[in-house]
Amino acid sequence: MASVQHLPSIHQTCFLNKVGLQKPVVAATFSSSKRRGASFLIRAEQTESPRADVTGRRETLVLGTIGTCVSLFNPTSAAFAAESKKAGYMGVTDKKDGYEFLYPFGWQEVSVEGLDKVVKDVIEPLESASVTLIATTKQDIRDLGPPKEIAEALINKVLSPPSEKTKLIDATEREVDGKAYYTLEFVAQAPNYTRHALAAICIGNGKFYTFTTGANQRRWEKMKDKLHTVVDSFKIFEIQEGAILPPSMN
Repeated sequence: MASVQHLPSIHQTCFLNKVGLQKPVVAATFSSSKRRGASFLIRAEQTESPRADVTGRRETLVLGTIGTCVSLFNPTSAAFAAESKKAGYMGVTDKKDGYEFLYPFGWQEVSVEGLDKVVKDVIEPLESASVTLIATTKQDIRDLGPPKEIAEALINKVLSPPSEKTKLIDATEREVDGKAYYTLEFVAQAPNYTRHALAAICIGNGKFYTFTTGANQRRWEKMKDKLHTVVDSFKIFEIQEGAILPPSMN
C-alpha cells in the first residue's frame, strides 16, 4: 500500500508520480467571477471571483464557448440524457475518457485550459463541477490507502491551495459495478469566501479520476441535495477502443 505522502499534488501543472501517477493528462487551477457579456476573462484576484473546483497555482482563464449540454459519445448516452432531463439534470458522457455524470439545469459548460470538463453556474461561481484526469499504473483507488487517509492528503495538497484552511467532514467508500469510489466532503475557507465541496475519486482505464463539485457555504443548505446527486452520479466505464458512434454523430 502506498504511503499517503506519495499521493499526487498539483504544483504548477505537475503531479508527483511516486505511486505510479504519471505526468498528468490534465491539471490546473481556476477562479471565476460574475460579469455581463458573452465572453470574458476570469481573474482570481477579484474579490467576487472565488476559486472553483480545482487547486494549484492561480491561473487566468477565458470563458469558453458554451457547447452542447449533453455529449452523446456512446450508444447509452441518449438514454442517460433522457433520464437526467426528467429529474431536472443534464448528463455528460465522455466515451474518450470513460466517464459520465449529471449536473443541474442552468449550469453551463465552460472551457478551462488543463481541465477535462467543467460545468458551472454563471451567477453563483462556486457552484460547479469539474473532472481532472491523471495517468496512473495503479488499478484500484484502495491501492493508495483508506478513504480518510487519502481524503486528508487530497484536500490539503490537491483540492485546495496552501492559503486556504480546510476541514474534512466525511470520507466514505462505495462500490458501483464492481468499481471502488471514495467520496469526500470538506470545507475550504479562503479570505473572502468559504466553499463546501464534495469529491469523488476513482481509478480505471489507466487514469486517476477526480470529480469535484460544491457551492458557497451560505448556499449549502439549499444546494446540498442537488450536489450529493451530482457527486453520486459520477461513474467511470471501460473505454472501448474503436467503438462506432451512433449514426447521428458520424
